[in-house]
Amino acid sequence: MSDLDSEVLPLPPRYRFRDLLLGDQSFQNDDRVQVEFYVNENTFKERLKLFFIKNQRSSLRIRLFNFSLKLLTCLLYIVRVLLDDPGLGIGCWGCPKQKYTFNESSSEINWAPILWVERKMALWAIQVIVAIISFLETMLLIYLSYKGNIWEQMFRVSFVLEMINTLPFITTIFWAPLRNLFIPVFLNCWLAKHALENMINDFHRAILRTQSAMFNQVLILFCTLLCLLFTGTCGIQHLERAGENLSLLTSFYFCIVTFSTVGYGDVTPKIWPSQLLVVIMICVALVVLPLQFEELVYLWMERQKSGGNYSRHRAQTERHVVLCVSSLKIDLLMDFLNEFYAHPRLQDYYVVILCPTEMDIQVRRVLQIPLWSQRVIYLQGSALKDQDLMRAKMDNGEACFILSSRNEVDRTAADHQTILRAWAVKDFAPNCPLYVQILKPENKFHVKFADHVVCEEECKYAMLALNCICPATSTLITLLVHTSRGQEGQESPEQWQRMYGRCSGNEVYHVRMGDSKFFREYQGKSFTYAAFHAHKKYGVCLIGLKREENKSILLNPGPRHTLAASDTCFYINITKEENSAFIFKQEEKQRRGLVGPGQGPSRLPMHSIIASVGTVAMDLQHTECRPPQGSGASKLALPTENGSGSRRPSIAPVLELADSSALLPCDLLSDQSEDEMMPSDDEGLSVVEYVKGYPPNSPYIGSSPTLCHLLPVKAPFCCLRLDKGCEHNSYEDAKAYGFKNKLIIVSAETAGNGLYNFIVPLRAYYRSRKELNPIVLLLDNKPDRHFLEAICCFPMVYYMEGSVDNLDSLLQCGIIYADNLVVVDKESTMSAEEDYMADAKTIVNVQTMFRLFPSLSITTELTHPSNMRFMQFRAKDSYSLALSKLEKRERENGSNLAFMFRLPFAAGRVFSISMLDTLLYQSFVKDYMISITRLLLGLDTTPGSGYLCAMKITEDDLWIGSYGRLFQKLCSSSAEIPIGIYRTECHVFSTSESQISVNMEECEDARDLKGPWGARAGAGGGGGGGSTHGRHSAGGDPAEHALLRRKSLQWARRLSRKSPRPAGKAAAEWISQQRLSLYRRSERQELSELVKNRMKHLGLPTTGYEDVANLTASDVMNRVNLGYLQDEMNDHQNTLSYVLINPPPDTRLEPNDIVYLIRSDPLAHVASSSQSRKSSCSNKLASCNPETRDETQL
Repeated sequence: MSDLDSEVLPLPPRYRFRDLLLGDQSFQNDDRVQVEFYVNENTFKERLKLFFIKNQRSSLRIRLFNFSLKLLTCLLYIVRVLLDDPGLGIGCWGCPKQKYTFNESSSEINWAPILWVERKMALWAIQVIVAIISFLETMLLIYLSYKGNIWEQMFRVSFVLEMINTLPFITTIFWAPLRNLFIPVFLNCWLAKHALENMINDFHRAILRTQSAMFNQVLILFCTLLCLLFTGTCGIQHLERAGENLSLLTSFYFCIVTFSTVGYGDVTPKIWPSQLLVVIMICVALVVLPLQFEELVYLWMERQKSGGNYSRHRAQTERHVVLCVSSLKIDLLMDFLNEFYAHPRLQDYYVVILCPTEMDIQVRRVLQIPLWSQRVIYLQGSALKDQDLMRAKMDNGEACFILSSRNEVDRTAADHQTILRAWAVKDFAPNCPLYVQILKPENKFHVKFADHVVCEEECKYAMLALNCICPATSTLITLLVHTSRGQEGQESPEQWQRMYGRCSGNEVYHVRMGDSKFFREYQGKSFTYAAFHAHKKYGVCLIGLKREENKSILLNPGPRHTLAASDTCFYINITKEENSAFIFKQEEKQRRGLVGPGQGPSRLPMHSIIASVGTVAMDLQHTECRPPQGSGASKLALPTENGSGSRRPSIAPVLELADSSALLPCDLLSDQSEDEMMPSDDEGLSVVEYVKGYPPNSPYIGSSPTLCHLLPVKAPFCCLRLDKGCEHNSYEDAKAYGFKNKLIIVSAETAGNGLYNFIVPLRAYYRSRKELNPIVLLLDNKPDRHFLEAICCFPMVYYMEGSVDNLDSLLQCGIIYADNLVVVDKESTMSAEEDYMADAKTIVNVQTMFRLFPSLSITTELTHPSNMRFMQFRAKDSYSLALSKLEKRERENGSNLAFMFRLPFAAGRVFSISMLDTLLYQSFVKDYMISITRLLLGLDTTPGSGYLCAMKITEDDLWIGSYGRLFQKLCSSSAEIPIGIYRTECHVFSTSESQISVNMEECEDARDLKGPWGARAGAGGGGGGGSTHGRHSAGGDPAEHALLRRKSLQWARRLSRKSPRPAGKAAAEWISQQRLSLYRRSERQELSELVKNRMKHLGLPTTGYEDVANLTASDVMNRVNLGYLQDEMNDHQNTLSYVLINPPPDTRLEPNDIVYLIRSDPLAHVASSSQSRKSSCSNKLASCNPETRDETQL
């Protein structure tokens, strides 16, 4: 066989593929027959048809030639008119010429000037040649397009016009006298219009592109108008040869005046044929033009729906971004536009919206506002179609934002649509930066190629988890990722609103250290030294940096990190450094001359930050301080009160370079290990030892590994069920477990993979073991095995099936032993017939829990941020009404944070994930914002990067005095960076004296039943953060350290005692108020009995449930510390809580303030020997002033 193959000659190239299909049999038979296959019939007619009609390029050339030919005939007609003068004589070719003069008095018409014209020989020859070519082309096309009905072809308008304009010229070749016969060649303009339409269609087919239908229709309308004018002009000019012999220009003027319905009357046709022509032309215009305009208006309306195209010329000269969404709602649109255009350098950008649905009425109304109509372009189309991406000029876009539809019932399907859009955009425009929003974390790895990705459920659950240990973390992050100038609330008469609004303008910025005026002088110094002095001098808060050789961002890398000129510094400030102006006082020069060599001026904190549009003026004030003793560094001295010279405890200076023997962050790790190795006496030997490690099972791909507290052995699935015993334990309720710390309950519909990110931050390795709170997952649906496999390695994590709207489920999961309840928005309620009704069930359920369990801290997630005004709703609350008016006023002023003054949001008790949409928008300008946010939330753990925590200011800590001194205390002792304050203060609202009297008497009755108000043992154990266990003592000067709450109560008691008993009608009102109070008390008792009866029915012990009517003062203060805004003793708000981001250094500290800290990573610089670490830390503590103590223990 190999011999035969070697003898076979190779096939020619054109036959090889065919032979592979049919088989090579040449070795059997050398006689081969060539067979050729054709797409069309191999006939002369088919080849002509292919060339003239079917082939796009050749057909385009033929039509272009035909169009040029028709234009040439019209041009030759105009030349003939200009060369013809009827006054020189009229007659046929070769006949004697006769002169003709128009007589207005005569009614007879001389038809000779209409039938005969003067045509030069050369002009006649050219017109005959053009006529022959046109005739032959027409007959050829008729032959090629013939399909059996010759009459259909012959009675076409185009064919009739062609015959009228060509056959007479061909006839004059054989009969010379007819060479001066008038032929209406000007009618070729309609054939030129028809050829132009066909040419445009062939042009689109040839280049495989579709031009805008709107452009085609406008072109056709313009051509129709031009043809009408040209036909009328030429016709009237020719017919008036038998009248006043009008010129071509005069005829054109007459047509314009007539068709525009002006009708001056200075030029009029004199004979009836021209008058008849005018009537015909007007009738034709009245029929043709409305049809054209109707088609144009229809296309315009369709274009308004679909949005048309984004101009390619504009795309090449201007910059634009594309926003791809499934459905565009007005809230989403305004959030994007307000945040995107809040940056000055984005003012010249265009926003192209690509959405598959028709534009909403509200969206259409907003986009008609001049502010947005010039910069926002709406295109109806799909990102999966290349044509629509081409319309949006995606390949020229600066960025593409792809947002998921969170209101969909099936959020997984919404993610799948987002993934396909991201793939389609990446395939069409691979160089366009992608900013993708994904809903579920398990789908995140499909879009990891995108430049920036924000996973909604990851951020949501991590933020809600931190809300339980760092109160109002959701408000803190929301304010940081929103662009604001800090002008909100500045016109308000309330001090807290002005301060809260001013501090809300702080954002995260970056600057290269070598180019920075803020941090350049601290090159080679420690990070904590630079952070403290930059805050002391400029009021900026340095939170992190990034090395030039490393792409990872480090939050508070600690005092061992020395700053280099190439480092990128990240700081919190009211505006970026480039928009800041520095103003020094005139006394600075004098002070420099007066200070001796042994003394150094100590700069007190900046006292005023004046925010303006784009510029912040910083007033740097300098005053003299006591010379430092024993150290060359400056110390912050707190001004004394009332001029007294009482000495306050000193604060250690912040060292320029780290001293390894005097650093306290290592103490955190040693304390934790000591807690684990040496259990306390009350725990005994029954304590389960925890280990530190990475969770062995992650529920989804792409989760960041975090070192956590883990169980040595995975817990069996049966032990994870809280309300049912098993063979390993017989516990059936939370009381039986005997938890040392309060519970954290999470109510969710399903155990999604995002819920895993709620557990990880609460079990991170840097949380002390004594701080770990038991976590109970209250789920509507049973979790699957994969989720249980992921959480069974964490200590004190349980679940049970139940709903938040079921009292039995709440009692079984141990709500009476809980400090925090997190109500997660359910997917099944996110969509409703009326959009804003999606939160109705959640709001009503939470309101019910407020009344049943008043001492419980509840954090609620809502779908729509505007519904937060219904949280803790009271119908007759004048203060809430005033806040509503303030919100409307701020919205009218263009604020992006109009809802910030709502009390539930300010206190961190309500949260909507849509508030974090701005995080993705800000990353277009600040590409580091997503990374910093994930580090703050604990979603990412970069080695050497710090974490967010909180500490509480107690009465024993008030000696520090100001926020600036606290900054120094933290930087010098534990290398922690404070970034803000969560403040809870009393607020006395308008109320009648009688109500105060009755309410205060009730408070005194409760005090007599439960103990004095001064008993504060353990009052702040669950304050604010749930894990904040600051020490409370009754010592100290009451006049100096008394709580605001206590002051307000004492004032109210004095007022109630001094006010005389009303008489007459006033006495009746006072009695009715007492009865109303008793009615309210009976209602609270009824709710208490209801809860106790349900607990007894379920077999639960009732000892842990506190009667609402008998709340102690400690319980009330607990609720104050938790930031609650309603006192169950009356229906009036008495406290409010809010967040101050990077407050000025001279801000006074108040009792129960909770300070947000960025604590350095305890594993970043662990010493080789734990014993040396413990001894160094103990020496450090011993060297401190005995009156001071570590302020950061939680």
